[in-house]
Amino acid sequence: MTEPKAIEVKSVSKSFGAYQALKSVSFDIGSNEFFTILGPSGCGKTTLLRMLAGFESPDAGSILLNGKEVVAIPPHKRRVNTVFQSYALFPHMTLEQNVAYGLENLGWEQGRIKTRVGEMLERVHMGPMARRKPAQLSGGQRQRIALARALAPEPEVLLLDEPLSALDLKLRQAMRDELRTLQRDTGITFVFVTHDQEEALDMSDRIAVLGGGEVQQIGTPAEIYEEPVNRFVADFVGETNFLDVEVLETTGGEATIRTPFGLSITVPATGPTAKGRATLSVRPEKINLGNQAEGITFEGRITNKNYMGGYTHYTLDVAGTELRASRRNASREGDTIPLGATVPVGFVAGSARVLAA
Repeated sequence: MTEPKAIEVKSVSKSFGAYQALKSVSFDIGSNEFFTILGPSGCGKTTLLRMLAGFESPDAGSILLNGKEVVAIPPHKRRVNTVFQSYALFPHMTLEQNVAYGLENLGWEQGRIKTRVGEMLERVHMGPMARRKPAQLSGGQRQRIALARALAPEPEVLLLDEPLSALDLKLRQAMRDELRTLQRDTGITFVFVTHDQEEALDMSDRIAVLGGGEVQQIGTPAEIYEEPVNRFVADFVGETNFLDVEVLETTGGEATIRTPFGLSITVPATGPTAKGRATLSVRPEKINLGNQAEGITFEGRITNKNYMGGYTHYTLDVAGTELRASRRNASREGDTIPLGATVPVGFVAGSARVLAA
């Protein structure tokens, strides 16, 4: 017998007046999975998270937790906890009191609460600060306490609503590592909501990209980045070059196209692509310059360059078409291609995609 998924969302829709926030959204999340809902502001991701928590109800569809329908079950009766962007710690309580609060409401025995609070504070490396209050902590430390409090009651699912957005860059990067380690150590299903593509690619087992209230694509980070199913996903996740091309022929998942600079090439195609106009997507780091050019090759002139430490970003003019390329600076001197130079340009056919509309 197949075990139920940790979460099953089936044809869920939600409107607020005339505005439809979610349109027949469906997906499954496995047990012990780090699953990220990624999308721009207004795409419906927070509405969806609130439904999983029980703070909102769908207009249509169903939500199952470990095989049990929960739409009619109130938040406090679901084995689901939420970590909010604002942390929502009680300022008048010590850290250990904050972590203990939910356990006391659940009626745990005091000895058990004390043991569990100690375990959770140690897990998030905050044991020596147990008697402090939230005002005495940094943003990252408050985030750790919010996580400890949410994990203490041993929820089946932990929901995280953009919890890193208020932190500075280096602290966000450090907390990403800590979140991933916590998820692996606890074995709890994490559902992480963010608009930050780097967070999603770094931490997730799988990602659901939302746009316009609909699931645009679900896949591993590599699948989402390397094999976007449409222009929305390719544009939102990472940077890319979009070229207006003419489809000459399609067969077996590939399309023969004519580029705006006159080359006829065959590359992978995503979804049904009829003859006529289409869009070619090529990531800047997939375009190789100078002595590194390989695969489909042509020439371009360097019109702009930006040195960024480990990489140099280039803008090229290819017969009137603008392309962006990124080249790793392998030597201490950095990249030596001069501004204004005409250089070989190339990319491997398998790294490009003709996208469905």
